[in-house]
Amino acid sequence: MQARKKYVLLGLCACCWLLLFYLGGGFQVRLLRLLTHHHGEVTRPWPNWTDAAFLPRYAHLHDLQTDPGTAEDPHRRRQAWSGVYRDSRCRMDTCFDFSRCRRRGREGFRVYVYPSEKGDRVSESYRKILASVAESRYYTADPREACLFVLGVDTLDRDQLSGQFVANMDERIRGYPLWNDGRNHLIFNLYSGTWPNYTEDLGFDIGQAMLAKASLNAEHFRPGFDVSIPLFSKDHPQKGGERGWLVRNSVPPGRKYLLMFKGKRYLTGIGSDTRNALHHIHNGKDIVSLTTCRHGKDWEKHKDARCDHDNLEYER
Repeated sequence: MQARKKYVLLGLCACCWLLLFYLGGGFQVRLLRLLTHHHGEVTRPWPNWTDAAFLPRYAHLHDLQTDPGTAEDPHRRRQAWSGVYRDSRCRMDTCFDFSRCRRRGREGFRVYVYPSEKGDRVSESYRKILASVAESRYYTADPREACLFVLGVDTLDRDQLSGQFVANMDERIRGYPLWNDGRNHLIFNLYSGTWPNYTEDLGFDIGQAMLAKASLNAEHFRPGFDVSIPLFSKDHPQKGGERGWLVRNSVPPGRKYLLMFKGKRYLTGIGSDTRNALHHIHNGKDIVSLTTCRHGKDWEKHKDARCDHDNLEYER
């Protein structure tokens, strides 16, 4: 009787093992087929909006050599910037030439600013950026020593309706003998596109250049390569602040204001939800948010119950 029970138990174990083998093997194979491209390449199981968070800090050489127009490229990320394909696969390991920075040992990191051409209109904000670079210890007037290059032409405002907009940018930057498809170049930008439907369209192909941009969309941000910068006004000082006011172990520092914002509160279009939400952290003490509804020709058609009061506070 005990021997019979033993054989029954062994049989059940064998059946369970076969069942697990079928589920663990056959099921995985079928699942793999569902996740596999028809050319045999496994596609990513996560949705597109998280791709940026999972992208590695590098790209394989064969990825960069793949024709971006090929529909079967699994790493292809296309972004329509005036019909220009922007390669979002760039990382420091693949789109930056470190050999230029090692030529002089410890002093290898040098930044060169292209000279502005005669007749170029350069905004006060961009002048401050270029002056900050030129006055730093990293600046070099010799492009042969440079590890990083900054354009002399103003790229901060890429709104085609703006008086600061510079046309024919593709032609201009390709005229630089050291452009090299943007490699080792850093491009600054504060505004792109036109209100109310602002876009990421800079109006020219940045190639393999790094982008230092305000309000950069997380979907297009290249981790470890691009730089997110704050949106600052033309009145923002190039230098300022009192030296030595921060006392050790004083966290947070003793300041009257923790957060300050003054600007337009878009009633419609991109950015309206964000600025309306930020209004609710305003307490009039250490967190001050001053907004005006007065922008655009038909702003009164969209005004809400807060506009009149907000406009008065903004002006005050």
